[in-house]
Amino acid sequence: MLHADQDGIVGSPRIWEDLRYSGERCGRHRVARLMRRAGLQDVPQRRRWRTKASGTLPAGTRNHLERDFAAASPNTKWVTDITYIRTAEHWLYLCIVLDLYSGLVVGWSMSPRQDRQLVVQAVLMALWQRPGRTPVILHSDRGCQFTSEEYQCFLAAHHITCSMSAVGSCADNAAAESFLGCSNGSG
Repeated sequence: MLHADQDGIVGSPRIWEDLRYSGERCGRHRVARLMRRAGLQDVPQRRRWRTKASGTLPAGTRNHLERDFAAASPNTKWVTDITYIRTAEHWLYLCIVLDLYSGLVVGWSMSPRQDRQLVVQAVLMALWQRPGRTPVILHSDRGCQFTSEEYQCFLAAHHITCSMSAVGSCADNAAAESFLGCSNGSG
């Protein structure tokens, strides 16, 4: 059931995590063995090697905010960032999307993995809650999740203007950094 719910693309490690999260007690190797017996397997993802230097801006991206964190109306300027939270079992990563007009979190996602899907899910939540389709600028730092081709294509497909900080300049994303810094001290 879990395998089908994930469109058959996830393997036994992810199924095992989902089972544990829902309260089932089972071993990782048992889940793998049972999936093999049932003929269930993941769809292998092609590994892609990094082809750009760290901190390189994706084509056509610039800093649209220029440290102007005031917004004249809702859902016109968003900022996003990732933080980590220690739990009793392991680290969790939290990605938030903050509306600069209201200062409210309009989207968030949490995962044990700090990957592109973490940020895509947070932005999706923000999009689902946004009334209308007014243009929005989404500002982030230059983390690999935000500079990834998949994330950039996602933003373009949803008509979101991507804005990014300068290299090594946390002040360019101060609104998100301070929100996360105040929330748990780890931003």
